[in-house]
Amino acid sequence: MTQTDKAVPHGHFLDTPELPKGVTRFWLIRHAVVEASARKTMYGALDVPLCREAMASQQGGYATLARRLPTDALWYSSPLQRAQDTAAEIRKAGAFSQDVTIDGRFIEQSIGKWHGTPHSEFMSLLRLPPNPFWSISACELPPGGESMLDVCARVGHGLEDLANAHEGQDMVVVSHGGAIRAALAHALSVHPDTALRFSIQNLSITILERIDCLWRVVTVNELPDFRG
Repeated sequence: MTQTDKAVPHGHFLDTPELPKGVTRFWLIRHAVVEASARKTMYGALDVPLCREAMASQQGGYATLARRLPTDALWYSSPLQRAQDTAAEIRKAGAFSQDVTIDGRFIEQSIGKWHGTPHSEFMSLLRLPPNPFWSISACELPPGGESMLDVCARVGHGLEDLANAHEGQDMVVVSHGGAIRAALAHALSVHPDTALRFSIQNLSITILERIDCLWRVVTVNELPDFRG
């Protein structure tokens, strides 16, 4: 699905592979794979680094993403380094006119004192049954952290704020699996536990549009061609 320069000021049935310009659109990208030792623990909102080996082997994916994204889009990133580094790699493979703005509303869910817990020990800390497709229930509030309900509130506020400020523009947001699921919950007006059923893989694109104050989901978990 590519873009056309033809502006469409209102929502319509998409009967073309091209996305029209002039629509308030978010391109949500999950960061690349983190390094191996971090993946053994619940790293949540910890600032863990990317896996450099995976990054080197997936350069074709960055090139595909760079071709896919609008060159004139506004860029935003979670403050965590893995998101910023992912944005930098994509931008290095393309020619984008806008700098990256850091926006803390799109950071990953904080699990507070539970950060760094090995996966094998994590279940014993929970007070509620976990979501079948996420480590914890959306209603679980980790000590010193935030629930997925909290994440949905801040991500939803971030989306609405940017949509109001930049109506009719494309915006790229490099973020995290939990935050992107929260964005889907907001767009679809569903409970976070329902949105956690979506798969959001590393380097995937999820596209949301806001048209006349209503949200539309264009694509979810669209993976790039890693062959380049």
